Parts: sequence; structure tokens; C-alpha cells
Amino acid sequence: MINKLDLKQWRSPFGFLAIATSVMAITFAGWMALLNNFAIEAAQFTGANMGMLQSLREIPGFLAFTAVFVLLVLKEQTFALVSLCILSMGVAITGLFPSIYGLYATTVLMSIGFHYFETINQSLSLQWFNKDEAPELLGRLLSVKSIASLVTYAGIWLSVTFLATGYQVLYLVIGGVGLLLTVYLVVAFPEFKMSSSQHKKIILRKKYSLYYILLFFSGARRQIFMVFAGFLMVEKFGFDVAQITTLYMINHIINIFVAPKVGRMISKIGEQRTLTIEYSGLVLVFIGYALVDSPLFAAALYIIDHVFFAMAIALKTYFQKIAEPEDIAATASVSFTINHIAAVIIPAAFGMVWLYDQSLVFYFGAVLAGCSLILSQFVSPHLRKISTLTS
Repeated sequence: MINKLDLKQWRSPFGFLAIATSVMAITFAGWMALLNNFAIEAAQFTGANMGMLQSLREIPGFLAFTAVFVLLVLKEQTFALVSLCILSMGVAITGLFPSIYGLYATTVLMSIGFHYFETINQSLSLQWFNKDEAPELLGRLLSVKSIASLVTYAGIWLSVTFLATGYQVLYLVIGGVGLLLTVYLVVAFPEFKMSSSQHKKIILRKKYSLYYILLFFSGARRQIFMVFAGFLMVEKFGFDVAQITTLYMINHIINIFVAPKVGRMISKIGEQRTLTIEYSGLVLVFIGYALVDSPLFAAALYIIDHVFFAMAIALKTYFQKIAEPEDIAATASVSFTINHIAAVIIPAAFGMVWLYDQSLVFYFGAVLAGCSLILSQFVSPHLRKISTLTS
């Protein structure tokens, strides 16, 4: 566990996770900011191609349960560093393959590193942070992620607007920065001790059932946002790289200040109320996507959508409060697989629906958010009190 004294020292678990999160944010944010325009301009993608790419991207997430077997060989901290290297290399070479199948291949490589890191990152943070401090510290990490993403978007915007930098150079620089920061993590940080020995096998427990179901709906709903909200901006409203990057920058400027407040809000009002607010808002946002005809209104919906996703911290802290300490690593790997079951299918399937009627994709997103809203009412409103008594 970490305490307040540890947080004052940079070479702490929080410092390690802050830099590691920054690597993930820089590489993935850069990849995402350029993706839609690169896919359309360089690889001549259609909506169906984009749906297929995103389904391929999610296959490593679906296979995240295999992380528990890798942990038989590698320690979690080492595994996180290896994952960041794979992520950075995948991003670095993306611009070298401007074709449909080339982009498919580099996306899968990048995604292997991304999803393994996200799995281990969740496990490490829930083990290193105690239950009382976890919501606020996770909020701070989300703020760090937003700062790193913001710097990346600003660099892309300046490069595209004033230097006319090509996709190949941009991807190489972004991936290279990720690799350099990962090397710094290897050299500058010690190996931190874990608070409890973790199971090295797949764990599925009945008492986690509600968590599993909420994860499933979250994964399905998030794919609609990740795949089709950004694509809507480019295809329907003609946003260019600079405009898309500006939109991302606004999102992260807001998140820098909002995310820590969301963490404190979860500590104050509990997971159930926070999830209720999130899912209620997302129902309205997805309906808005289905009906929008104004680019300004579409951009506003995209920003609001992003703010609500910060509240997903509540789902992580809900699991932390109901989980056995030794189950965290194994359940984190299984949970990513559950989160990606629908994610493997939805992008490709809805890419075809997109060609017929774009609004149907977003109406389905509203239905998924509505299902999550109903299920969230079964989250115990007394978890916060129980946590305080037992910590």
C-alpha cells in the first residue's frame, strides 16, 4: 500500500504508474488522433473497413485473460514494461504501412501492448492503493493521463498546422517517445513489493457476477463511442486532423480538472450514485448522436461523452471493495476479456449497419446505457461505509 509520505517521493508506486500511464496516453492518444484521417486519406477506408479494424483491435482485449498465464513467468511490474514497449513499437511503425492490411497488422501489434498494459495497470493500482484513497488516486492518474494526451494532441496540432508533418514522421516520433519513457521506467524505478500473493489461474466467482455484467455492457457501449463517434465527425461533418485534435485537446483540458473531483465525488456519494449519474447521462448523449445535424452540437456531445467516461472509476473501485485481495490480478485479466466480448463483434457488425443508417448505431448505444443504468441499481449503496469500517 502507499501512504501520503510515499506520494511525496517521485520514485514511488504512484510515480511509476503516473509515468507508465503517460506512456500509454501519449502513444494511444497519438494513434487515435491520426487514425480516422490516416485511414481515410492514406488507406482509403470505408465505414466497413473501420469497423473491421476496430474489431481486430479488440481481439487482444478479448484474449486478456491470458495475462494470468504470462504472470507465471513475469512479475506484474515487468509485464507492464514489456507491454508498453510493444505498444510503443506498434504505434511507431503504423505510418510505414499505409494500406488496409498494413493498418490492420500494426493495429493488432499496438493493441496487444495496450490491452496487456491496461490489464496489469488496473491490477497494480488496485493492489498498491488502499480502498479509501483509491478513488482519489485513480482520479489523479486520470488527470495525468489527460495532461499527457493534451501535450500529444498539441504537438500533433502544431506539427500538422504549421509544419505540414506527414503521418509517417508523426507516428515514428510518438512511438519513439513512448519507448524512451519506458526505458526511463526500467532504469529509474525499483521493483515494488506486492501487498499479497496473487492467484496465477483464471478466477470466476459468483459474488462478482454484477461486476462482470456491468463490464460486458460497458465494453459494448464504449466501442460505439470509440469507433463511431470519431468517425461521425470525419465522415459526416468533414473534421480534419487539426479539428479532431482540437476536440481531443478540449476533452483532456476539462478532464485534468474534472477527474480528481470525480474521484472525490465517488468517495463522498458512493459507487451506486456515481454510476447512476454516468449511465443516465450516456443514454441522453447517444440519443443526441443519433439525431445530431450540427457539427457544433456533435462536438459538444463528444465532449460531454468524454466527461461521463471519467466516472468509470466507480466501477473499478466497486470491484476493489468486493474483491478478495488475492483475486485482483486474475480477475483483472478475466474482466478485460469480458469487457471485450461484445467489442470484438460490435465494430465489424455495426460497420455494416453504419452503411445503412448511422443513427441506428447510436440508438443501440442508448439501449446499452439504459441496461447499465438498470443494473447499477443493484450495486450496494452501503459499500463506502463497509470499506471505511474494514480498512
